[in-house]
Amino acid sequence: MTTALPRLSRSAHGRPAAPVRIVHLGIGNFTRAHQAWYTEHAPDAGEWGIAAFTGRRPDTAEALAPQDGLYTLITRRAEGDAFEVISSLSAVHAAAETAAFLDYLRAPTTAILTTTVTEAGYMRGADGHLAVDNADVAADIAALQADPTATTRTTPAKVVGGFLARRAAGAGALTVLPCDNLPDNGPSFRTVVQDLAARVDPTLQAWMDENVAWATSMVDRITPATTDAERQAVADSEGYEDASPVPTEPFSEWVVAGAFPAGRPAWDAAGVTLVDDVRPFEQRKLWLLNGSHSLMAYAATILGHETVADAVADPTVRGWVEEWWDVAGPNLPLSAEEVTSYRAALLDRFSNPRVRHLLAQIAADGSQKIPVRILPALRLERQAGRLPDGAVRPLAAWVLHLQGHGAPVKDARQDDVVAAAQGDVAAATTALLRLLAPDMLPDDELVAAVVAKAEELRAQEGAAGR
Repeated sequence: MTTALPRLSRSAHGRPAAPVRIVHLGIGNFTRAHQAWYTEHAPDAGEWGIAAFTGRRPDTAEALAPQDGLYTLITRRAEGDAFEVISSLSAVHAAAETAAFLDYLRAPTTAILTTTVTEAGYMRGADGHLAVDNADVAADIAALQADPTATTRTTPAKVVGGFLARRAAGAGALTVLPCDNLPDNGPSFRTVVQDLAARVDPTLQAWMDENVAWATSMVDRITPATTDAERQAVADSEGYEDASPVPTEPFSEWVVAGAFPAGRPAWDAAGVTLVDDVRPFEQRKLWLLNGSHSLMAYAATILGHETVADAVADPTVRGWVEEWWDVAGPNLPLSAEEVTSYRAALLDRFSNPRVRHLLAQIAADGSQKIPVRILPALRLERQAGRLPDGAVRPLAAWVLHLQGHGAPVKDARQDDVVAAAQGDVAAATTALLRLLAPDMLPDDELVAAVVAKAEELRAQEGAAGR
């Protein structure tokens, strides 16, 4: 008879729960491998507990609640796994637990509100402002107008509801720190929250001006989805049951700019870089790492590859990645030596066979990612009169992706982008650019180049299938 293993718990495996001083929206594997890990390693971790709320699915809360918010971080090194219990989540809630969220925001001890809700969660329109025509946004505005404590669906509305509760409680200042892969995520998030607040209660702006500091961050750590293999690895190595361990790579980076009027953990002692301006760091990461990820997510899946490690091991795909970097690198505000060093580090990270980073996972929400990862460098190249293959191929691969090639389509604007991608590649490219980057049109030469690259990819798809 097999003996049942004990469940991971604070009494046996972790440290006591710290008092909640950080509230997080959008708990998932990345946050648990990144922000929660840095907080765990801060020397004052015992003073900074995190109350985390899930996205629309309550799965993470349901998995972690029976084990007191604890989980095992599995660092997948080429030579083997390292296991560490993370205790920094003092409470985990489902998104619908509005009363708990508002109570945390009413508490003067709450100092920081963080988010990882993906680019799509900002609910931004093409102009960078709140997408007021979105049905969920409209419903949330109406709900908060009727009842400031109402349960809402979108992140900007949740934050506005929290601010209304904090103002009413006289709880004082706090910092909002987005942790999403989005350029200028602090100002971007501030814009949509202010837009929504103006429609719910215009008087809230003055309170925000006085009490809310908007920080900005650049985040980086490749963190795949959890499978049964990770659960079994924890059981075999550590001798306890963990319903929700997190696999991740050894590398991690967090760059933060902004003020923290109510305090923050000593994150800098745990490896966080504190700067006045994160833009050089986020541009390097968005273009070189995230840009090449998106390239592989669309182009390498057309060839049948499933993971980043598999894709970059293919000389053809690696050549595509290098061609993209040859375009993006010279357009970065960094020295050639810095770019070369970062590229080498990325190849080492991508090649780690023990980090199973699924390309289909990366492919999600291309409508949010392509405009910030690929189009900026392509736009600069066109302005300089150039049309390099390295910048055209990712766009062509994304068009084919939307037409049913490679990874399945999962996008926050799925109906819009799939409809735009109908017809031949030329028509699809024009319609998609009109939707996401109208300033880049008309450009017949670019459209023709996308068509040519798409034809090449289709030919390689056929060869790969034989």
